[in-house]
Amino acid sequence: MEGFLSGFATGFGLILAIGAQNAFVLRQGLRREHVFAVCLACALSDAVLIAAGVVGLGALLDVAPWFEPAMRYGGAAFLVWYGARNALAAWRGGQAMQTGGTATRALGPALMTCLALTWLNPHVYLDTVILVGSIAATFPEPSVFGVGAVVASFVFFFSLGYGARLLAPLFERPRSWQVLDAVIALVMWAIALKLVL
Repeated sequence: MEGFLSGFATGFGLILAIGAQNAFVLRQGLRREHVFAVCLACALSDAVLIAAGVVGLGALLDVAPWFEPAMRYGGAAFLVWYGARNALAAWRGGQAMQTGGTATRALGPALMTCLALTWLNPHVYLDTVILVGSIAATFPEPSVFGVGAVVASFVFFFSLGYGARLLAPLFERPRSWQVLDAVIALVMWAIALKLVL
C-alpha cells in the first residue's frame, strides 16, 4: 500500500502544474467537447509512459542522445503554433462559445492536438519516464508504485475535464474566453521558451 500511495502522490504532483496538456483538457472540459475521449487519451498516454519508465526505458533514452533535442525543438515549435492560435482567438474575441450542448468540432483534430501536446513535450519523458521510473526502482515492487501513478493520472485528467463544468457559468461570457485564450497562449509560449533555452 505504501508503494501505491507514494506512486499516486508522485504522479499527481507531477501533472498538477498547469501545462500545455492540462490547459487543453481544461478548455475541452469548458467547451464540453469530446471530454471523455480527450481525458482518456491523456490518461492512457501517461499510463504507457509510466509503464515504460517502470520497466526501465529511461536507460534507453540515455543511449539515443538525438532524441532529447529533437523532442525539445519539435515540441517548442508546436507550442509556439498552438499559442499563436489561442492568441489569435483572444485577439478576435467577441465570439460567444457554447459551454454546453453538442460538440461542434470533430473528434479527430481534438485527439491529434491532445496527443501532440502530450507526446511532443520532452518534459513528459523526463518527468514520467525517467523520474517516475527511477523513483519506482527504489521500491520493492516498482509495478505497485507505477499503478499508483497511473491511477493518479486517470483521477487528475477526468477530474479536470469534467470539473471544468463548474466554471461554465463564468465562461458564458465571450470576455472570459478571451482571457482564457490569452492565458493559454502565454503558457504555451513560456513553455516553448523554456524548452529552447
